[in-house]
Amino acid sequence: MQHVDIAIVGGGIVGLTLAAALKKSELNIAVIDKKASHQPLAEKPTARVSAINQANIAALQQLDVWEHVQQDRASAYTHMHVWDKDSFGDIYFACDEMGSDALGVIMENQALVNGLSDAVSVQPNVQLVTAGIERVLAGPNQTMLMLDNNDALSCRLLVGADGGNSYVRKQAGFPITFKDYEHTAIVANIRTKEPHNKVARQAFTPTGPLALLPMADPHVCSIVWSQSPDAAGALMNMDDTDFCNALSAASNSVLGTASLETQRVSFPLTMRYAREWAKNGVVLVGDAAHTIHPLAGQGANLGMQDALALAELLMQLEALNKDIGLHKHLRPYERSRKTEAMKMIAAMDGFKFLFDGDDPIKKLIRGIGLTATNKLDVVKNAFVSHAMGL
Repeated sequence: MQHVDIAIVGGGIVGLTLAAALKKSELNIAVIDKKASHQPLAEKPTARVSAINQANIAALQQLDVWEHVQQDRASAYTHMHVWDKDSFGDIYFACDEMGSDALGVIMENQALVNGLSDAVSVQPNVQLVTAGIERVLAGPNQTMLMLDNNDALSCRLLVGADGGNSYVRKQAGFPITFKDYEHTAIVANIRTKEPHNKVARQAFTPTGPLALLPMADPHVCSIVWSQSPDAAGALMNMDDTDFCNALSAASNSVLGTASLETQRVSFPLTMRYAREWAKNGVVLVGDAAHTIHPLAGQGANLGMQDALALAELLMQLEALNKDIGLHKHLRPYERSRKTEAMKMIAAMDGFKFLFDGDDPIKKLIRGIGLTATNKLDVVKNAFVSHAMGL
């Protein structure tokens, strides 16, 4: 049996970001996942993408991770266009208004995971463990993990970075608040007649928002189309031609005709919020602690900020020779990140309520709000600054 200071369960974006952010510490770290983090990229881009904001890109650059990311699978977007399909309201954001060369980057999740994995794999204080967890045995000063490869590992701090259905969260007994958004997301990549020109677009329709996210190919976008379950079911049952026609109608044919580059995949959208994020020996980050509606594309960014904040606290505790596993020492992280998550959840709930449906009063408010925001630089800049994570 081996011993480490920190065992991170989950070798995805958030878990690996935490490991990378601890590169200058003397803490020994194991990142545990059932499958190897680095996976060969498919010949064509997949539809599993994230919009990474400028704050997190800057952090990845400072951690020497960004140089490991395959740049032809990432696309910087320089503008955003948001409009309400059934009202007069729309709003444009441009990076040069913020003195930046981009608002963020759309990239395949696996491309980012690969870059993080390659950077972390050469850290002397990190080991990547490909195994599942069969049992968790919590003790007063350490936690033991029984792995399915007949090995065992003990740690001072167990980190749950293992997603919305977190095994660590369940084993720790952390209660969650759960809410069905009553939306189903349809994701796919599409090829469009007109180039996207590095513009991230979002149309609010009466049955849910449609995001068109620019990929590296100037004629390919990743779509996230959130619809009521009945509407999503009807769209998923259409043939490719009818689906693309419906997509063009929903987006006002802003990029001309479209065809599918990948198969469509759908999944229900739910909000989860762990009412506790830490106790002695255990802490949660990312989707293990919270999942939100994807309409603002902030899920991955929120999780990465969790990881960076936790890493900063753990290095402070290490420098002060304090126990990294004590709940009282983890409380500053828990308080600050729970607050940020709740702000984002409340914002998503507000957006969904305001932009959901075709109520004429809502439509009027949406139109006035979007138009006014587009004309008020102070408010507009505050929105785009928040989207960039600044």
